[in-house]
Amino acid sequence: MQSAIGLGRDQAAARPLAELLACPPTTANLLNASAEYAEFAVGETIFRQGANCRGLYVVVAGQLQRKADRLQTRVVLGSIHAGEVVELAAALGDRVHTYTLTAQSSGSLMMLPLDALERAFHTHPPLRMQLLEELAREVSRAYVTCCATRTAGLRRRATGGATARF
Repeated sequence: MQSAIGLGRDQAAARPLAELLACPPTTANLLNASAEYAEFAVGETIFRQGANCRGLYVVVAGQLQRKADRLQTRVVLGSIHAGEVVELAAALGDRVHTYTLTAQSSGSLMMLPLDALERAFHTHPPLRMQLLEELAREVSRAYVTCCATRTAGLRRRATGGATARF
């Protein structure tokens, strides 16, 4: 079994949305009919950490930034771009947002409401597992990024602030 650190970038790569939400036509129609679309402007907060999650979000256009308060410190978790799924952890877990999402550019989002998602899980149970697998990939990507960032910081300190090339 390979550790998360040993995973190549492709092994934990995000799945295309169509593959992620692959389901029979009746379930797809349910999700399509319930989808809500919203536009956002630069600086707009889409949702806040700790607020109730209303659904699973997909970025249609634009760029957003994730920030979280952890141990009395604000942490920037990275950017989200068009085609990415947002807040799988909240939608599949306790339904409370784990970070604050703010627009870095104008754009639009699609939201699949939680009640429609639950109905889709009942009509096509493998969909829940597909989304859980994507959440696992998301955690793996975050872990690898965190480890790489930490290792880079350790290398800089070891070389007196200079960045090592190899």
